[in-house]
Amino acid sequence: MTAAPPLSDDELERYARHIVLSEIGGAGQQRLKRARVLVIGAGGLGAPVLLYLAAAGVGTLGIVDDDTVSLSNLQRQVIHDTGAVGQAKVASAAASLGRVNPHVRVETHAFRLDAGNIDTLIARYDIVVDGSDNFNTRYLLADACAAARLPLVTGAVGRFDGSVTVLKPFELAADGRPNPSYRDLYEAPPPPGMVPSCAQAGVLGALTGMIGTLQAMEVIKLITGAGEPLVGRLLLYDALGARFDVIRYSKKRAA
Repeated sequence: MTAAPPLSDDELERYARHIVLSEIGGAGQQRLKRARVLVIGAGGLGAPVLLYLAAAGVGTLGIVDDDTVSLSNLQRQVIHDTGAVGQAKVASAAASLGRVNPHVRVETHAFRLDAGNIDTLIARYDIVVDGSDNFNTRYLLADACAAARLPLVTGAVGRFDGSVTVLKPFELAADGRPNPSYRDLYEAPPPPGMVPSCAQAGVLGALTGMIGTLQAMEVIKLITGAGEPLVGRLLLYDALGARFDVIRYSKKRAA
């Protein structure tokens, strides 16, 4: 993380409820200010991630998205509003974040991640958040972050359910074994067409807010050192049953 100047009087007041938390305090807020976080997607998951990280005082937020805002996005992508329809999502999101917290620097990347640009891009950040909506991007991102030794907070949603986990396969677990990777959890993407898209199956708008907020919480924990991140644990949320479950997973043994 890069160096950051001391918190200003305005920032001390803005983040007062963080600073009084012994698990965060002034030192943790300074770490938030120094942090550089890249968020993939400014959609259903990326929207709450970006809003809460900006409100928390993360110093630099990068946004990757090559799409424009459509009317059908607004049921769940709360960083955008009706007036933003037709705008680039990165521009709309950046404008919203500027209104939330002028102390946060926003870097926009209006393109789709691919094998040719991902390594150079993620190298500029400390933590990456996956809010993408397709399996190709998820696997590409997970492999690249593992190779670059960058923590990845990944989330996914279905119609009424979602999941969150934190990936740090470049570190050792408490038992001395390497932490699991994304491919230890999901060995390979499903065949094309097996999993319907959001447009085909639908998704409850508030569900993306739940999962995205949980992702933001994991980022804040990683930066400040508060609590235990979801490394080797998959948090599952069932919206219809109002139920949370946590499944442990580990590095697969070599054949």
